[in-house]
Amino acid sequence: MNLAEIINKLNDAQSQAVALDSVHNALVLAGAGSGKTKVLTHRIAYLVTQKNVHIDAILALTFTNKATNEMRERLSMLLKRPIGNMWVGTFHGLAHRLLRAHPAAANLTAQFQILDAQDQSRVIKRLMKENQIDEGQFPIKKMQWFINQQKDEGIRPADIDAGSNYFVKKSLEVFVLYEKYCNDNNLIDFAELLVRSYELLKNNPELLTHYQRRFEHILIDEFQDTNTMQYQWVKLLFNGENKMFCVGDDDQSIYSWRGAKIENIVKLETDFMPLKIIRLEQNYRSTGYILKASNALIAHNKNRMGKSLWSDSGDGELIDLYEARNEVDEADFVVSSIQKYIDNGVLANECGILYRSNAQSRAFEERLIKYNIPYTIYGGLRFFERAEIKDALAYLRLIENNSDRVAFERVVNFPTRGIGNATLEKIREFAQINQTHLFQAAINIAPTLPIRAANALTGFIQLIEQMQNATKNLDLPAKVAYLIEASGLVAHYANDKTSSKTENLEELIAAAKQYTHEDDNDMSKTMGFIALASLDSSGESNMLATKNVQLMTIHSAKGLEFSHVFLTGLEEGLFPSRQSQDEPHLIDEERRLCYVGMTRARQKLTLSFATKRFLHGQSIYAYPSRFLSELPKPHLNPIQQKYGVIQKNYQQNDTFNQSQAKGDLSIGRTVKHAKFGFGTILNFEGVGDSTRVQVKFKTAGTKWLISSYANLKFV
Repeated sequence: MNLAEIINKLNDAQSQAVALDSVHNALVLAGAGSGKTKVLTHRIAYLVTQKNVHIDAILALTFTNKATNEMRERLSMLLKRPIGNMWVGTFHGLAHRLLRAHPAAANLTAQFQILDAQDQSRVIKRLMKENQIDEGQFPIKKMQWFINQQKDEGIRPADIDAGSNYFVKKSLEVFVLYEKYCNDNNLIDFAELLVRSYELLKNNPELLTHYQRRFEHILIDEFQDTNTMQYQWVKLLFNGENKMFCVGDDDQSIYSWRGAKIENIVKLETDFMPLKIIRLEQNYRSTGYILKASNALIAHNKNRMGKSLWSDSGDGELIDLYEARNEVDEADFVVSSIQKYIDNGVLANECGILYRSNAQSRAFEERLIKYNIPYTIYGGLRFFERAEIKDALAYLRLIENNSDRVAFERVVNFPTRGIGNATLEKIREFAQINQTHLFQAAINIAPTLPIRAANALTGFIQLIEQMQNATKNLDLPAKVAYLIEASGLVAHYANDKTSSKTENLEELIAAAKQYTHEDDNDMSKTMGFIALASLDSSGESNMLATKNVQLMTIHSAKGLEFSHVFLTGLEEGLFPSRQSQDEPHLIDEERRLCYVGMTRARQKLTLSFATKRFLHGQSIYAYPSRFLSELPKPHLNPIQQKYGVIQKNYQQNDTFNQSQAKGDLSIGRTVKHAKFGFGTILNFEGVGDSTRVQVKFKTAGTKWLISSYANLKFV
């Protein structure tokens, strides 16, 4: 089947987007499950095969490594050939590629290194300590956030006027120290990749003109997630003659907390004229009831660009809505439901439990363990963020580049070899005074140290030199295999019988074998692999192939789908979050987040909330989320816990317990106690004889009572 035949199988809106004329730029408003990746890849294939656009004249930008890999695989299939070094990748990945191609013009050396988030934090911590800045008063994470936020906006230290704000003054001081450290040590962090590549093009008009002419077509995925710097980066490349093709969904803009600007998708209409807007509204994922409820919810947001998802696959099942007593009851209902689905043939990994806050996962984990159902929490440490992997890569970085200060600091005394802080301070002081790197400073000062310290430091120097010589002619996988053994990492981690760290080190060798190097710059294959590892740790959490039930935050679930979704914790103060309640624009984003969560479901969606929740160390009485009231009641199947399930041998001999057995016990009912008088039920928990009731009495105050002894009477 040729491409023309494949395009004929697209729906009308998809075909219109793929075969758009050469006059217009495009904004494709692609609803959840509407086939946006298909449209993007088919658009590129259409340009190459039908319009004779050279593949090197296309720039395709994504937000995650997963999306990049998927796009590359689909393009290879559509074009029936490898796509080689085509410029398709994440914003950070392609910015890095640009800097590697022109390091000198970007005021870098060819050996520049990328600081990942962990290393960035360590550098900031050390700089603050060296300059007597109290991290108790100015937390490392806040300093890191301040620096990255400025860079996301394209702001340098010289652009900041702190005024009389003491916190901003100190933050700016750290920012200045950090910038100097990075410049002195040939380091750039993730945010710097975009800022530096933007400045590279802006400050070099001939280079900018070259890339503007080269990239005849610029295609961007998930445009609603772009931040200020990413938008400016793309706008700079646009010269009015090349064509923009942006795919996005303003209803799925949920990342403002990390700099995404929903207004960017609106600005397209003025900055990239003439612009044609095409709406993809046919959904190929979810059932009719799920889509109708999702449409009704998101319609409460104002200032939307507007679209309504629909499906021709039928309405499917109603959406279950479960009212739980507390988080334990909620977890028990969710997990017991999953067990029933599994018993009826549903695969465990087709069940996703979504929540607003990571703190909610504990109750679900406990119940999954109780039911003996394997589970995976999505959003843990990425592979390249793991300590043992970063240790191995630090050795690899140091043998490739002795001047790598961050790598030196990480491994100079790991595994422990007797090099103490006093020795390290002498090395740092010598390096600073003599304007040299730490490894050279270590070589110079080793003979001047006391015998024990000299032997320890000399042993490390010899180890690095030995590894350099031994790996000089080895290919990348063999080099990695050699250094994890010779460095002592395997032996060190082998002592920990409870972890899989040695297995992870072996997996690093496998990753080196699978690495494909792009030969369009001066980077060696080893340095390319190191860069890949750093860039990978900046992206989304790794989603390992698993047969387990999936647990994750709703933010982490974006881009994923499950046949059965449990969207939990729909309570005011939790979802929407307490921090958003007084800010209309934040409530809108919370509603978009709920919309994203609901549209992850293919066949069955279950919503749940609890009337009381123990969270962050305290019990909280909760009200159902406002989002629940915005859903059409005909699409919902309410399920209310039948409170007070009575044991068979329990004697139902009074009015209260008979009502309890019928499930009539409810918050707000008036009761009478023989001693305390009249009161109102505030809460209750447990079943049968162990049922406890919290009652606020008019004269005796609030008390917890065991129903089987209290002899309460309904009034």
